[in-house]
Amino acid sequence: MSRTPPRYVEGHHLLDGKTVLVTAAAGTGIGFATARRCAEEGAMVMISDIHERRLNEAADELERLSGARPPQLLCNVTKEEEVQRLVATAISQMGRVDVLINNAGLGGTANIVDMTDDQWNTVLEITLTGTFRMTRATLRHMMERRSGVIVNNASVLGWRAQAGQAHYAAAKAGVMALTRCAAIEAAEAGVRVNAVAPSLAIHKFLSKVTPEGLLEELATREAFGHAAEPWEVANTIVFLASDYSSYMTGESISVSSQHP
Repeated sequence: MSRTPPRYVEGHHLLDGKTVLVTAAAGTGIGFATARRCAEEGAMVMISDIHERRLNEAADELERLSGARPPQLLCNVTKEEEVQRLVATAISQMGRVDVLINNAGLGGTANIVDMTDDQWNTVLEITLTGTFRMTRATLRHMMERRSGVIVNNASVLGWRAQAGQAHYAAAKAGVMALTRCAAIEAAEAGVRVNAVAPSLAIHKFLSKVTPEGLLEELATREAFGHAAEPWEVANTIVFLASDYSSYMTGESISVSSQHP
């Protein structure tokens, strides 16, 4: 199937006046696309990442696109003290956190019989426990204010099976369960928690860490015959962050054209 590039959707002021904190926002993937989309929709955005050079480059690019340099801070979501510092800094610099985008995660490929404890634990620690830490720290602030939205980045692998992805699939299924439980606990305070579950969004970093030929093979399973652009996933994240999804909480939305 031939690829027709999708038309980039211009901003519609969906997040005017909102403050947004995005983890793992450096590089070329969903995190940076989400930070950019949120800024284009009128939000004040703070970005964080574990990679200093890429974080600075992301801030430079957002400044070039928007005319304003976003607040930024290094953060390793496996370190509780760094998570606490990130949330405190975001509140200090932006006044509050209206929206948290939990994008930090780590993948990899290994069959169960070959997978080491370190491989399993590293993926779970970053992808699931890191999301828990950021959610816990930010929920305290949001529930006290009785306002806020959290959007988690899950994956269709939280529902579907794929060889070599047991650790990643388990982590993303955990993110979905965490999303549902957090949503129930936060509902009384008017705070919403949802997730996106992308199937395949291609970017340079993903291509570097994926076995040769796998991405091309996975793309053939998509109804459109190609992967999503990272900003197409970001569009759904913006929807969940906005007031257009005001009745939704505890949901995981598939951003996918994948067929059986």
